[in-house]
Amino acid sequence: MASAAEQLAQNINFRSFAKATELKKRIWFTLAALVVYRLGTYIPVPGIDPIALDRIFQQQSQGMLGMFDMFTGGSLSRMTIFALSIMPYISAAIIMQLLTAVSPSLEQLKKEGETGRKKINQYTRYGTVGLAAVQAYGIAVGLEGMNAPGGGSAVIDPGLFFRFVTVITLTGGTIFLMWLGEQITQRGVGNGISLIIFSGIVANLPSAFASTMELGRTGALSSGVIIGVLVMAVAVIAFIVFIERAQRRLIVQYPKRQVGNKMFGGESSHLPIKLNSSGVIPLIFASSLLLMPLTVAGFSGQGGPDWLTTVTALLGRGQPLYLALYVSLIVFFAFFYTSIVFNPDDTAENLKKNGGFIPGIRPGRNTSNYIHYVLMRLTAVGAIYLALVAVLPEILVAQYNVPFYFGGTSLLIVVSVTMDTVQQVQSYLLAHQYEGLIRKSKLKGRRS
Repeated sequence: MASAAEQLAQNINFRSFAKATELKKRIWFTLAALVVYRLGTYIPVPGIDPIALDRIFQQQSQGMLGMFDMFTGGSLSRMTIFALSIMPYISAAIIMQLLTAVSPSLEQLKKEGETGRKKINQYTRYGTVGLAAVQAYGIAVGLEGMNAPGGGSAVIDPGLFFRFVTVITLTGGTIFLMWLGEQITQRGVGNGISLIIFSGIVANLPSAFASTMELGRTGALSSGVIIGVLVMAVAVIAFIVFIERAQRRLIVQYPKRQVGNKMFGGESSHLPIKLNSSGVIPLIFASSLLLMPLTVAGFSGQGGPDWLTTVTALLGRGQPLYLALYVSLIVFFAFFYTSIVFNPDDTAENLKKNGGFIPGIRPGRNTSNYIHYVLMRLTAVGAIYLALVAVLPEILVAQYNVPFYFGGTSLLIVVSVTMDTVQQVQSYLLAHQYEGLIRKSKLKGRRS
């Protein structure tokens, strides 16, 4: 028999959505913020020759620059104010989380609750400004040394003033996106940072599909390859949905207790542990740490030393070294982020306080060790799943020169963010229905 929460979830429809005023305000705010972001991806950085830059990117669209351009929603290829996207903020957040795990003072700051969290967020913002400024300067220097095929520089008037303007513009764009993402998270629906990356990928899907069809029309890609890629994309989406919904349920038993002349408890419940507890975060973290330095190196390598060009070539899209680093970062962040979001010691302590226990396992330390054992096994499977979804399509993309948007990384981000956002919308609708039931019960109580 379905529970009360499941019955309420089954009754969610468009009528209940129309009555949820707060949810509609949040959705409209989220859409408006994403529209502002997309408009900013068309505001160019001063001093750039768009024609020469377009020819340069057409030549390098299959390299690391094209890969990073996918995450920026085309901002990098157009060299707009959002060319760095939100990646410096993600890198700063990763650094702060790693420092929190190894620094006793930061770890103590994290335990202080809301006050400590605000201080850590402030440090993350300072780190974002520093990283964005360094990366923007590297891109500015690299742009000055880039020449388009057939002649023509990407920069109209190179020099210190161009570098200064570029650093200020790109850093300001990243800071604005950081603020916009936080506003979406607080006042909108879903995770703001993930939605910004999601909207950038989705915005270029139609053009990627059209370019793939054009390759088929001109004979550059055979019909069989195009059909195979589309079938692969559908299969990957179905596989992602299946794994993201998969979970291990640990049976939890609550003992009977007597209160007065009545007996309470005695029922059994379950503790759900997702197969992929870290979600899409490891992919975003790994891409951020790997792609941003390689993108700066790709710009600087055009007129830089030979060793930088060699390193950029070895870490190119589909190269063994790039795939090895990508997989290693994904696996590391899968375990690292899972250890942050799920604490077996706290879970075991909460079960012990409420009188719950896992059958066959003693409460306390034994329960914590058992949950940790199960969690590590599930995380290992989840990390392998993330690595396979991210790397196998990358190899096919590198082999057949299919647009990046049909790769596993982009599909996983799009599907995961969509599922998380839909789940949050459903939770808002469910909370609205609960509020309606509470109001009705209060009115009935007053009448009686």
